Formats: sequence, structure tokens, C-alpha cells
Amino acid sequence: MAAAIAVIANEGYAGTSMRKVAKQAGHTTGAVTYYFANKEELVSACAQDLFDHFDASLDHHKETVDVRGLIQEWLDWTGNDDSSTWLAVFQLLAHARHEPAFADVIKKRYSKFRKALARILVKGQEQGVVRKDIKAELLADQLSAISDGWLMMLPIEPERFKPARSRALLEAVITLISPL
Repeated sequence: MAAAIAVIANEGYAGTSMRKVAKQAGHTTGAVTYYFANKEELVSACAQDLFDHFDASLDHHKETVDVRGLIQEWLDWTGNDDSSTWLAVFQLLAHARHEPAFADVIKKRYSKFRKALARILVKGQEQGVVRKDIKAELLADQLSAISDGWLMMLPIEPERFKPARSRALLEAVITLISPL
């Protein structure tokens, strides 16, 4: 998956091939085709893998309702020096626009993510740590949009997301969702 993500990030979706992924991974094309019948299967597996990481993050924070910790984890993950993950995500999203089957995978996984985040926010509302005057579902959409915006700009403006600024962004988000 790491090799495929790196190739997608560097070559774009159109420039990605099974041969290039195999070369990046240090294997033969046959080794890659053993697991994936074609490029579409490989790309879908990459998308699933990326969403699996977010799902694991949500699972880790669902009992404690630690929204600050959850967002900090995302910032830490996205703030590493390897921006290839996010470049690959944007390539995959752009590709989904023209490929209905792939778009369906993205829609289903993103919907699952937002619903899980909304459940965490509902618990936070019940515990009094998340504002109650806005439905958790709307807050989940807002948090997703904010995070997506940061992720979109990170590879383009990495200097804007230095640790101090990332902490300030986190505090601003927490202020926005905290009880009034």
C-alpha cells in the first residue's frame, strides 16, 4: 500500500501503473498482480487503507470522547514530513469524480467516518464537553470540512502548519465545539 500511495502521489492517478508500483515496492509486477487484478483494485485498496487509518483513530477515541486528542492525532499524522499520503488522497478524490464505482467506495467510507465521528460528538454532548446547540451530525460535517481543508493545504503550504500554528488551529476548533 505504501508503494502504491507513493506512486499515486508522485505520478498522479493517470501515471500510476502496476509496473511502477511493483518497482517502488522492490518487487516484480507479478507479485503485485498476485494481490490485485488491475489498477482499479489496487487504487480501491489504497482508499480503503487510508480510511482504515481514520477508522482506527475514531475507534481509539470513541470511549473517552477526547475530541482534542483525536484532532491532535490527525494533525500529528498529517504533520509528518511525508506529504505523499495527502497528495495521494487528492489524486484519488479527483479520480473518483470520473469513476462512479470508485466514487461509491469513497462516499461509503466517508459516510461511515462522519457517522462514527457524530456518535463520538453525541457522547461528548451527553457528557457536557461538546456544545449541544448544534446537532452532532452537523458538527461532524464541520469538523470534517475543517480537517479536509487543512489536509488539502498542508502539501501546498507546509510552512503554514508549523507546530505552534497547528496547536492554535486545534485550540480554535475546540473553542468552536465547546459548550457556550
